[in-house]
Amino acid sequence: MATGWGSLLQDEQQLEELARQAVDRALAEGVLLRTSQEPSSSDVVSYAPFTLFPSLVPSALLEQAYAVQMDFNLLVDAVSQNAAFLEQTLSSTIKRDNFTAHLFDIHKQVLKEGIAQTVFLGLNRSDYMFQRNADGSAALKQIEINTISASFGGLASRTPAVHRHVFNVLGKTKEAAKILSNNPSKGLAMGIAKAWELYGSANARVLLIAQEKERNIFDQRAIENELLARNIHVIRRKFEDVSEKGSLDQDRRLFMDDQEVAVVYFRDGYMPSHYSLQNWGARLLLERSCAVKCPDIATQLAGTKKVQQELSRSGMLEVLLPGQPEAVARLRATFAGLYSLDMGEEGDQAITEAIAAPSCFVLKPQREGGVNEAKDPRSAHLTRLSNEAQMRSALKL
Repeated sequence: MATGWGSLLQDEQQLEELARQAVDRALAEGVLLRTSQEPSSSDVVSYAPFTLFPSLVPSALLEQAYAVQMDFNLLVDAVSQNAAFLEQTLSSTIKRDNFTAHLFDIHKQVLKEGIAQTVFLGLNRSDYMFQRNADGSAALKQIEINTISASFGGLASRTPAVHRHVFNVLGKTKEAAKILSNNPSKGLAMGIAKAWELYGSANARVLLIAQEKERNIFDQRAIENELLARNIHVIRRKFEDVSEKGSLDQDRRLFMDDQEVAVVYFRDGYMPSHYSLQNWGARLLLERSCAVKCPDIATQLAGTKKVQQELSRSGMLEVLLPGQPEAVARLRATFAGLYSLDMGEEGDQAITEAIAAPSCFVLKPQREGGVNEAKDPRSAHLTRLSNEAQMRSALKL
């Protein structure tokens, strides 16, 4: 926190009382998770981990993050529509990673048959860190962009009230008033609602693909409730349900339990463990349909780390976003260094540099499929700007 809080941070008794009040307020506000013991039931719940105090974000960097998000969305869209770029970029990955290979096989099948959907929806989340420069100033650096199942919009909508309460308990009313309202669940729902509207069937449903053991259901329910307030009904189903009861008609309209589906919103399907042979078949069925997928398979592939690494190459943004030098400049200003670990000269060079200066590189596993990457490093001591990080951080100072 800011300077001048030393006495508070040293008062263990006061901190413990403050933490108790914060937890109670989090429970009252609905900052909730199902428990690990009962991940399929809401009979017993707990608070989602959160920071006791909000993170301090320089206003200039916050405005920079706002300004560049449209550019990132346009870039992801451009990548998703560039089949040749995806194939070339992921060619080495699909040889070594079965998960990415399965996704890419579905992508190729859909392209061969012809893409049925005409409306595309991306709900993307960028995660940032602050890089501290040599002169002491801070710079915004994107660590990753999430293009599927970007989570914690619902819980983050409720977190500002918790932090305002903490400040008010301390008598810090001016600080409480400076905490910005944040309602990403409404924005996410507005995107889904627009896709539903463009699909053009008033009785169609939004199909939310979820896991049976879903601890983060309250985050998802916030978006469902926003949609219901707009008279848009959501049905929750698993991949297994789609396999058993999903179907396409002659126009490739998607039906689930005889209900037409306008939008498929994935909150599952981003990890290898989420797929059985049956589930891969269900994913192919969904991708073949004319329903709006959020995301479609190409957009999911666009979010892989290997793609992110390729985008950082000199001149690549200019190829994908021709005639948009201002957008390119905004994007490139946020890039952190990314280095391939592929077999070959480039990967060998990255490994040599990492061995020579191990404190300057961070090795980050590829979650969504693909290869590992070495990150340009100064991110180790930086502050995270993503809602996800704020929600997942432990209740500590």
